[in-house]
Amino acid sequence: MTRREPFNSIYSQGFLRAAVCAPKVALASPERNLEETLKLAEQASLQEAALAAFPELGVTGYSNDDLFFQDALLDGAQEAIAELVRASRELKPVLIVGAPIESEARLFNCAIVIYGGRILGAVPKTYLPNYREFYEKRQFTSGTKANVPVIQVGGELIPFGSDLIFFAENCPDFIVHVEICEDLWTPIPPSSYAALAGAMLLVNLSASNITIGKAEYRRLLCASQSGKCISAYIYAAASFGESTTDLAWDGQGLIYEDGDLLAETERFSDRSQFITVDLDLERLRQDRVRMTSFNDCAVLHRDRITAMRRIPFKFAVPTGEVPLKRRIYRFPYVPADAPRRDERCREVYDIQVHGLMQRLSATGIKKAVIGVSGGLDSTQALIVTARAMDRLGLPRSNVLGYTLPGFATSARTRENALRLMHALSVTGEEVDIRPACRQMLQDLGHSFARGEACYDITFENVQAGERTSLLFRAANLHEALVIGTSDLSEIALGYTTYGVGDQMAHYHVNASVPKTFIQYLIRWAAKTDQFGAETSRLLEAIVATQISPELVPPRGGAGQLAEEEIGPYELQDFNLYYLSRFGFLPSRVAFLAYNAWSDREQGDWPDLLPPENRHQYDLATIRKWLEVFLLRFFEFSQFKRSALPNAPKVGSGGSLSPRGDWRAPSDAKADVWLQELELNVPHQLGYRREASE
Repeated sequence: MTRREPFNSIYSQGFLRAAVCAPKVALASPERNLEETLKLAEQASLQEAALAAFPELGVTGYSNDDLFFQDALLDGAQEAIAELVRASRELKPVLIVGAPIESEARLFNCAIVIYGGRILGAVPKTYLPNYREFYEKRQFTSGTKANVPVIQVGGELIPFGSDLIFFAENCPDFIVHVEICEDLWTPIPPSSYAALAGAMLLVNLSASNITIGKAEYRRLLCASQSGKCISAYIYAAASFGESTTDLAWDGQGLIYEDGDLLAETERFSDRSQFITVDLDLERLRQDRVRMTSFNDCAVLHRDRITAMRRIPFKFAVPTGEVPLKRRIYRFPYVPADAPRRDERCREVYDIQVHGLMQRLSATGIKKAVIGVSGGLDSTQALIVTARAMDRLGLPRSNVLGYTLPGFATSARTRENALRLMHALSVTGEEVDIRPACRQMLQDLGHSFARGEACYDITFENVQAGERTSLLFRAANLHEALVIGTSDLSEIALGYTTYGVGDQMAHYHVNASVPKTFIQYLIRWAAKTDQFGAETSRLLEAIVATQISPELVPPRGGAGQLAEEEIGPYELQDFNLYYLSRFGFLPSRVAFLAYNAWSDREQGDWPDLLPPENRHQYDLATIRKWLEVFLLRFFEFSQFKRSALPNAPKVGSGGSLSPRGDWRAPSDAKADVWLQELELNVPHQLGYRREASE
């Protein structure tokens, strides 16, 4: 197993820092453009960027029209490129700059890729616009019409063509393809083939002018291409200084990753612009591995892909710590942005309701039985079931709610359960399970039946089993379905009672909803007044109650708290998302958690979360609970997941159904994950103080 050091460096953790540079243009002045380009390249180098992209024809300026036929301008461009090559020996990033190149008595609009004192290759523009305001075919030739695979630049022969892919031999996912402006506007951009051939970083040098609505269209194009190609898309556009004889320019630089906008330059600035982003190449690779249709598409275009030329280079990986400069959301299942979160809450709620409606309709069953504890999960399941009855035109009295107090049920949760059932106008009933549990414990010869304070797993599961047994027999009696309440977090951690417990039901509604998100679903239902003011007040009170299975009586005034045994749900949901969704190494999950959780003052918090619940965790704590997660998830609880009831999948974070996103053997060991954690995660780094943006 390979050690990944240093721990606190993006280049040890599968990230890569990329920069978009938009220099202020000095039209037809390569010398002045070189000066501005070098300033931004040095800035990118100081910030440990691995790649810096500049605009189309940025060495000369784009809007020179017939001045491109002047040898003085072309010679000046050649001299500027030669100086950039010399300067690159002392610079850390791969530089991608735009310049006109003459070859075969023709002129090509090119992207020049420079690194470590040499030109790696030149990529000509494939599609030349010749409509509306652009008439590039007057000056330039498409790269498709080039007759040779190499050209001479600065006295050296270099690879030439739109089929070039540049890859770092010592950084497996640092694979770059370059296209130019209009290439992206076509039905099949050259970068599509490059992505299928393995390119992770798709770079576009552009000089797109600005008109009304065009900025948003560029965003749509870049988002779509990065999403379809499961890639990063880096778009560098011409800025202030281009000719405004007939056109205007806004200098819009964009960096997308798998459909998400990570950074954008200030538009219409009269100064040079510079942005950097830490791109998650490991996540992109993991997504491509899972996306079978992406790989099938590559097979169908095998001839085009295998014809692409791969240009190797060795990247000088920064050896010291390079802390992450990227926002890692604490709650990957819960958007921090309020409108987006509200939209997601409504959609998840509708998925749950529609899933249950379909199951009731398909079976012809008109009643539902549900255990109502006064806790989070049963509350969400209850309001979903009530709404399903509304949508089916059935009375809410067809929801048969049972609160089943045991040996450790608190007055608060019992009261919340009874009041909630009353407020929702469902049929509510209370059954004290303690007599039946005492009989079972006595039949087993358990020491609790002899008056001893023995609160072991048998004591807990006798109560859980009695509750489930009663619910199933009540369903038999009333010709109803038992609605399961257990959530994704509990299923992941195995924090459920197998078979005759909350692991089992006729139909689950919460099984792919994590605990952290259920809290927000309930808060959303209260905030949007889905069931009236009285119910909303009760929902707020339930969310404020500490999470407990309430199976063991309080000791010394302290009740049983789930998170003391299995860890904070907010951390464990974070671990679940990145381990099950992407298959990351434990050390990488710890790195991400450290950047998300080590400083409560950094980053965004969902506005519905009270300030007193905004926690921070040092690396030792993150490491401790991640170890617990690895053991429980990979080794202790798969047998429970292999026997899950039906439930609707609600999000891309996945579900753990054996019929869907997660299939694993019940007898696997967690050794390989635990070993990687031990090898690559130190016990402490201290609180993170850098801004995560």
